[in-house]
Amino acid sequence: MASPNQRHLLSALVQNVPGVLAHISGMLASRGYNIDSLAVGETEDASLSRMTFVVVGDDQVLDQVRKQLEKIVTVVRVLDISSNDYVERDLLLVKVTAPAGGVRSEIRELVDIFRGQIVDVGEGEVMIEISGRANKVQAFIERIDRYGIVELVRTGRIAMVRSGSQVTSSEPAAETVQA
Repeated sequence: MASPNQRHLLSALVQNVPGVLAHISGMLASRGYNIDSLAVGETEDASLSRMTFVVVGDDQVLDQVRKQLEKIVTVVRVLDISSNDYVERDLLLVKVTAPAGGVRSEIRELVDIFRGQIVDVGEGEVMIEISGRANKVQAFIERIDRYGIVELVRTGRIAMVRSGSQVTSSEPAAETVQA
């Protein structure tokens, strides 16, 4: 049995129609399920989007969230990514105070160590892009904080099951949209 605070990664393939994000997130919130992370974007098929959720709870919470998602007409399929071998990434953009000189050089070295990149340079600040596992992104935030974070934004987690892995999948919840 999973611990009560286990993080579950779910991926839902949904019809790419207006209001689907609001409908799904509203339904989960109305039933008391907290979404720890949510990312959504169009797939290789323009008629479909993939929503990646991180929910916290035990196996019963996971089962109930999956069942609720599967009831929604615009949901095509729900995958439990967390029970598979997968690759996950978060993306961070952070603007930090960086006066020209030694401090800026220190920041550049830190960015290199984390395999990030400086994507914009201003007179007294720089914007940095970092991607990777959530713990890597969090570790970078903790180390860059001492320079003075001006603004920070991160994506929700995205994930895909590795090639050749068996996928834990629910039965199709609705007819697949034909392109």
